[in-house]
Amino acid sequence: MSETVTGPAAEAAGPDFRIATAADVPALVELVESAYRGEDSRAGWTTEADLLSGRRTDAEAVAEAVGHADGLVLLAERKGELLACCQLERRGDRAYFGMFSVRPGLQGGGLGRAVLARAERLAGEEWGVGAMEMSVIEQRPELIAWYERRGFHRTGEFSPFPYGDERFGIPRRPDLRFERLVKELNPA
Repeated sequence: MSETVTGPAAEAAGPDFRIATAADVPALVELVESAYRGEDSRAGWTTEADLLSGRRTDAEAVAEAVGHADGLVLLAERKGELLACCQLERRGDRAYFGMFSVRPGLQGGGLGRAVLARAERLAGEEWGVGAMEMSVIEQRPELIAWYERRGFHRTGEFSPFPYGDERFGIPRRPDLRFERLVKELNPA
């Protein structure tokens, strides 16, 4: 006999995962914006509001990620409510990990770790890639440290922030740049 689990036990069981579709784009844009920009983002610890203003993404960029031929956007939901997401894109023998967002009020409770673990399993076991990589704003030491605790390492490879392209936000300082982080995976 199966039993429906509710309350704290259901939350401990983790979120439901699924692949995003075009219908999810508006909710994804709202989630990403809430996790990184504006006053609402300050409820969590992933905010970039002190580094950047303006938008983090838009419907066109999210739709492109959702429809990418060599990628997907993974959603974490509970009872149909979107809680977190990430983008995965196959790039040869690696997977790019991006657009990682967790609702600000839920950050720090293990949901991000669950999403990252699911993304790593998908990339390593289903796609058979040997590593996952990402770009993180260098001026986010607490975020880089979080990824390092999860097995990513800093490469010392940097790329410039796209100053002048407001699709990525409006910088509040002149020294922003991205660092590439990599984690080796053990594909099956």
